Amino acid sequence: MFSSIQISVPSFQTIGVLVGTIGFLRVVQAYLDFRRVRGTLGNLPGHRTIVDSTTVFGNLCPPLPGLALGHDHIWKAKHSSFVQYGADIISAISLWPKVKARLMIADAQAVKEIVWARGRFPKPLHQYIILTFFGENIVVSEGDEWKRYRKIVAPAFSERNNRLVWEETTQIMLDLFNNAWEGQDTITYNHGVDLTLPIALFVIGAAGFGRRISWKDDVVIPAGHQLTFKDALHSVTTNLLTKLLIPRWAMGLTKRWQHTRLAFDELQQYLLEMINERRNAEKKEERHDLLNSLIVASENEGISGGDVKLSDSELIGNIFIFLVAGHETTAHSLCFAFAMLALYPEEQEALYQHIQSVLPDGKLPTYDDMPLLTRSTAVFLESLRMFAPVTGIPKTSAEDTSIVTTDVNGEKRTVYIPQATSMTLDVVGLHYNPRYWEDPHTFKPSRFLGDWNRDAFLPFSSGYRACVGRKFSETEGTAVLTLLVSRFKIEIKEESQFAAETFEQRKARVLDARSIVTLAPIRAPLVFKRRV
Repeated sequence: MFSSIQISVPSFQTIGVLVGTIGFLRVVQAYLDFRRVRGTLGNLPGHRTIVDSTTVFGNLCPPLPGLALGHDHIWKAKHSSFVQYGADIISAISLWPKVKARLMIADAQAVKEIVWARGRFPKPLHQYIILTFFGENIVVSEGDEWKRYRKIVAPAFSERNNRLVWEETTQIMLDLFNNAWEGQDTITYNHGVDLTLPIALFVIGAAGFGRRISWKDDVVIPAGHQLTFKDALHSVTTNLLTKLLIPRWAMGLTKRWQHTRLAFDELQQYLLEMINERRNAEKKEERHDLLNSLIVASENEGISGGDVKLSDSELIGNIFIFLVAGHETTAHSLCFAFAMLALYPEEQEALYQHIQSVLPDGKLPTYDDMPLLTRSTAVFLESLRMFAPVTGIPKTSAEDTSIVTTDVNGEKRTVYIPQATSMTLDVVGLHYNPRYWEDPHTFKPSRFLGDWNRDAFLPFSSGYRACVGRKFSETEGTAVLTLLVSRFKIEIKEESQFAAETFEQRKARVLDARSIVTLAPIRAPLVFKRRV
């Protein structure tokens, strides 16, 4: 009976034609989508690639013309992409995984308009999911939620707290000089962040969370822990992408993943201990730091006439995000500043002489001296300009809108921005734009001693979403540079394998950096020599 049934099996040739036809139609559709997207942007010039470089796969692709921009494109390109296309607003259109357009912006006036128009240009929160492992927080929020967080934390970043930052930084640096470096005239670091990371952690710990750590305590693992607080925090911040991509059940498959899992568990335990210690203290001290503001908000239904109560998850999430923001970013900026001063001894000498003129006879600087220590602040700001902690700030358009830019010929051009268009405020492109910064590739702290374009300086973002801890960071940076340079000379560590390199080669090696969550130096070998 079944022998009379014939089953038609398509030949390989038929399958090949079908697959080829589908492939051809996909290519045609992609081309039509590409033309449509390009047309909606008014044919704005810019990058054209197959792979979207904002995806994980796109970040893994090598930077090849037409394929992908590659990881760290913003940092590596500086302002060159805008020069190439003759404008300070350009487009980046990719075909895969879907046709997508993004605007890249290095125009100061356009940036100013965008950061102050929060309704038109909100933050794409989905791009920040990597920062929510410990809970929702002020960075990954918008609208009323962001206002609630801001209302809670703003009082902690007061003039009183800035004074505390200076005082705690001074004590931390003196402890370094008199105890950790006691009896040593020359101190060598294979990587400068091995010094600046603990400095920044101790400052944010003391001034932000009332958690004082001495340099000798830092190497001791507390009872009940397997990592120091510093090591746990550093491992977490450098392995956020691993945590995002690898499920917890698989974290035991390699030693590195095991360590990452341990670091996340250890850090959460440290944060809970910090909270419980403050909540359960027998003697309730009057504190005005960040931890107190967050804990009060977690214990009360309303503050200042509004419901701003924090959940336990939000409490931990915000503590974590401020530790990251006040720790790694400042540490990396200080490391870059030390390296630049070592590479440019004439700038270091100018800073030293300025400090001596403000603080004669070895006088310790106070917070009241900060307005006079202008060159110390200028060195820190120049480091932030050249090595912005966040290389690009993502935005999106909430509506069909437009913005005006000026091309290389000085002519005004209106850029049309359809609703839901992705945008990147190119901080590096802005900071290296010669329209706003003379000789932008040159380390020149003096540019911050006179008039300079505030709208073209974005290391702390700007507008409504400007970093609430900006003065905290500037105070810490000025104090650290003043205290260290007044007592020690900074040099690049001499290494035999690099004996024949030119100055430009040495500069490129020492200042080499990569951006993961924030921009970080890869290896800056430094030597600190006690002044006599």
